[in-house]
Amino acid sequence: MAYNYSGALSLLQRAFLALALTLAALGIAATFSVRAHAQEMAVVVPPPAYDPSSTRTSDTAILAGGCFWGMQAVFEHVKGVTHVVAGYTGGSVKNPSYEQVSGERTGHAESVFITYNPQRVSYGQLLEVYFSVAHNPTELNYQGPDHGTSYRSDIFYNSSAQQAVAQAYIAQLDKARVFSGPIVTRLDPASAFYPAEDYHQDFLIKNPDYPYIVINDEPKLDNFKRLLPQLYMADPVRV
Repeated sequence: MAYNYSGALSLLQRAFLALALTLAALGIAATFSVRAHAQEMAVVVPPPAYDPSSTRTSDTAILAGGCFWGMQAVFEHVKGVTHVVAGYTGGSVKNPSYEQVSGERTGHAESVFITYNPQRVSYGQLLEVYFSVAHNPTELNYQGPDHGTSYRSDIFYNSSAQQAVAQAYIAQLDKARVFSGPIVTRLDPASAFYPAEDYHQDFLIKNPDYPYIVINDEPKLDNFKRLLPQLYMADPVRV
């Protein structure tokens, strides 16, 4: 794994952040309306029927499901998770930048690299959070307002055991018709993971009032606490 952080926000990004926060303050009522709608869209999924136990005390998982700000925020609150890094995987360019990935020029997906203790949370339970509250697995190459293959739903398995759990769970959810449409989540072997620039890490924790966060990602945490309280941890881990 290659760590290559770029540093602070650019002047343009800082200007956009200040403008966005001002607009959010002016439109606070509409924002709360959007959050309420997001809560209504939450999906209750059954736990995985096939989820064998592990004797390991540490393992990793790589998951992609739209903007990594929200994905990281959700998995930082999962009991048994010890570290979550936002980054890029599944592409052809070494050490890609955010501009390259979001410009759909590298084939990478925005993703999260999760380190967890299988004695406290299983791989299947991570996928339960992933399918239930972290993203919508029926949206092909987009999530909400974000469009492109870099926002695809993709599970990057690092072992045949993880592959088997993911395949069985997708088949289980499709058979139960949990979602209004078919699951389009890809299954790919894990490849090189590149952490995103420093300003992307712990973005929700650092910028809780950022409009995109308020509208798209804070509802995910609300849904998590409401639907999966047995897996929710109040104090998040940090990068």
